[in-house]
Amino acid sequence: MHLNSETALYRRITWRLLPFLFCCYVAAYLDRVNVGFAKLQMLADLKLSDTAYGFGAGIFFIGYFLFEVPSNLLLYRVGARVWIARIMISWGVLSALTMFVTSASAFYGIRFALGLAEAGFFPGIVLYLTQWFPSMMRARIIALFMTAVAISGVIGGPLSGWILRAMAGVNGLAGWQWLFLIEGIPSVVMGVAVFFYLDDSIDRARWLNDSEKLVLHRNLERDEEKKQTLSIANTFRNRRVLSFAALYFTFTMGLYGVGFWLPQIIKNMGVKSLLDVGLLSAIPYGVAAITMVLVARRSDHTGERRRYLAASALCGGVGLALAGLAGQHTLLGMLALTLGTTGVLSTFPLFWTLPTAFLSGASAAAGIAIINSLGNLSGFLSPYIVGAIADATGSATIGLYVLAASMFVGAVFAQYYLPAQVATSRDVEDFS
Repeated sequence: MHLNSETALYRRITWRLLPFLFCCYVAAYLDRVNVGFAKLQMLADLKLSDTAYGFGAGIFFIGYFLFEVPSNLLLYRVGARVWIARIMISWGVLSALTMFVTSASAFYGIRFALGLAEAGFFPGIVLYLTQWFPSMMRARIIALFMTAVAISGVIGGPLSGWILRAMAGVNGLAGWQWLFLIEGIPSVVMGVAVFFYLDDSIDRARWLNDSEKLVLHRNLERDEEKKQTLSIANTFRNRRVLSFAALYFTFTMGLYGVGFWLPQIIKNMGVKSLLDVGLLSAIPYGVAAITMVLVARRSDHTGERRRYLAASALCGGVGLALAGLAGQHTLLGMLALTLGTTGVLSTFPLFWTLPTAFLSGASAAAGIAIINSLGNLSGFLSPYIVGAIADATGSATIGLYVLAASMFVGAVFAQYYLPAQVATSRDVEDFS
């Protein structure tokens, strides 16, 4: 196929898959972190401390960790259409049921169950994208998909702030109860849509002809020649897989620190209106949505991963540290949070080009899930640490410094431990 025709083919696939998967991830991430907005009302109603909130927000990731690898292996075997639909419907229902919690123990239980339900979604989608796009395109493709994290902040912040203010007391329910109900419904709807819209593989895509499928398979086979297929047991023990998990842990510390505590940090700057908190929280995510795509495109163009990854992590750390120093100066605090959020989010599409470049088949399903599940354990640690520090000191400032330090560690790891070029599978094989 001619180069221009091949470019047009990938553009058509991108438009077919990415907008839909993007919407799914917006719903997913909104359900995962809307508890950060619910906190602004829920803690007083349920008489929870910041430490209890942090524990409940984070216990989600224990359930997520326990079921992540089995879930991704099941997706690999039964297909993305059925399994992603199951994940989305179950987590949407559980997220909505959070409206009925009346105690700390009930809050912990529903958050743990939500983690079990959502396990496998993100690594499953990353695996799915590797079955359509070759490695040379993955940073920009994963960036486009992961802008859903940023856009969920742009949409979810103002929406959540409005729900908390406008729906408080409607039909005898608190604003935070309406928040969980209203924002849980889209996940159920999208889950049903997944079952009817998503194709399990290239071969099952009726909107592609045979010659187009052949081109796609040929490009993927070139990648496969450079990849490793490991047994499931060896994937768990593989040094590269575990090293990538450690690196991912440092980045997700920043991600979930921002995700779960951004509304409270903005409120602590002196912003009183919940709607204003929601509107201001959209700013860092809006800038990040643009920046992470531009950085990923540049990385794909140059073939350089290490420096862009380290630089993004460094910006994230600097921004979070400056946000801690800003105190109640709203303008400086928002500028710092925007820099921090942009840096943190830009690390993720760059990171996921690395493990997907050397694993194949079932070992890719297991490896991606292992990296994601181990790395996401920081999702338990991060909000809990910030909450405990807030209770002990009366401020989340020191917690921001902890998150910044994690991003700095990730920057050093990426700069000095990863090989100078990791744009190809051959380069990644040198990582030992």
